[in-house]
Amino acid sequence: MTASKQQEAEAEHDPQVVVTPGDASRSSRQDRGLWRDLTSYWILGLCNNYGYVVMLSAAHDIIKQFNPSDDSEESLSGRNCHLVSTGAILLADVLPSLFVKILMPFFPFWVNFRIALAVAFSAAGFLLVGFANAEWMALLGVIITSASSGIGETTFLAYSSRYNKNVISTWSSGTGGAGVIGSLSYASLRSLDFSPRDTMLIMLIFPAIEAFAFWLLLRRPQIDILPVTTVESTEVLISDEKPLVGFKEKLSYIKHLFKYMLPLCLVYFFEYFINQGLFELVYFEDIFLDKDSQYRWLNVDYQIGVFISRSSVNLFQLDKIWLMSIFQFVNVVYFLTEVIWWYTPSIWIVFAIVLWEGLLGGGAYVNTFYRMSKEISPERQQFAMAMVVQSDSYGIALAGFLAIPVHNAICGLPAAARSLVW
Repeated sequence: MTASKQQEAEAEHDPQVVVTPGDASRSSRQDRGLWRDLTSYWILGLCNNYGYVVMLSAAHDIIKQFNPSDDSEESLSGRNCHLVSTGAILLADVLPSLFVKILMPFFPFWVNFRIALAVAFSAAGFLLVGFANAEWMALLGVIITSASSGIGETTFLAYSSRYNKNVISTWSSGTGGAGVIGSLSYASLRSLDFSPRDTMLIMLIFPAIEAFAFWLLLRRPQIDILPVTTVESTEVLISDEKPLVGFKEKLSYIKHLFKYMLPLCLVYFFEYFINQGLFELVYFEDIFLDKDSQYRWLNVDYQIGVFISRSSVNLFQLDKIWLMSIFQFVNVVYFLTEVIWWYTPSIWIVFAIVLWEGLLGGGAYVNTFYRMSKEISPERQQFAMAMVVQSDSYGIALAGFLAIPVHNAICGLPAAARSLVW
């Protein structure tokens, strides 16, 4: 064995060895099974977020199913509003996930037990929503689905520290794919007159696919160690840090993660305030889509933007996540004024802005975690990933609480008149 080959072989099995990009690429080319890990993480991202996306896409229908009179009665102001904002579904869809994400980093990392729980909860959520004969039963299904997503996201991202860092890219792309496939499949099945129950039963295939990807397709780490650390230059060389041990030490380390958490939290706060507080109030009369269809297809459009940006990190990276939060705030201003005065002349303009909104949200997510995979030592990456993933849920939860009163306030305003342009 030549000296260079021996050096590469040692680097593959020693988590403390730091290799150059050239060495890393040669090592990746020799790892013929890497495709299994990358593919598995794409599928896991898809299946983990699929139920969460479907519940948000179905928010309108879940509310209408148990409040049928809301659809035919306008508010006193003349606006056609549901009495319960889809923000209520958002809270049921995010608060359990947030609770799980807060607790998980401090629990033992029993990966097989965690994933088994996530798969079981996902299947149970679809069944409960599908067979619901009361509003509480449907909301319980949404809550269980949310817990499944939270368990999966914290576990899979933490587990990614033991694999090639590019699994972060494929995971993010898969979660973006969940948005497109989830919202599109729900909108399509409902357009084909499938009942909500049949739609949810069809979607039971996704927990089964998640189990297959994790236990059969994804390779197990040969030994329970952290993988090779690759760096792009000596300027970002990671110092030899010890793993975090104990609750107190982990708690103390959180302050070092605020630079990742705060921008991501703001982006998602603005984003979901739009999606769950304002989307359903954007309404164009006498066009090719009715009110419910407009809501569903705006969600599909948004998820397409998320998928594109979450799949882009290997082509384009942006470290300044705070810039995306500023752009997302501008979107809030636009949608807030739009739903009050209805001044946009064409729904296609709204579709374009919604796509941009999705690009910002997905870009903030993938760039945050990709940056962490390069900047944080492998010894601390597992805990850091599990902590930072909470930040988007904080933003989403705050958005849900704010969306409900804002929605109700706008519903009380006089309906505006829109001049359409085609």
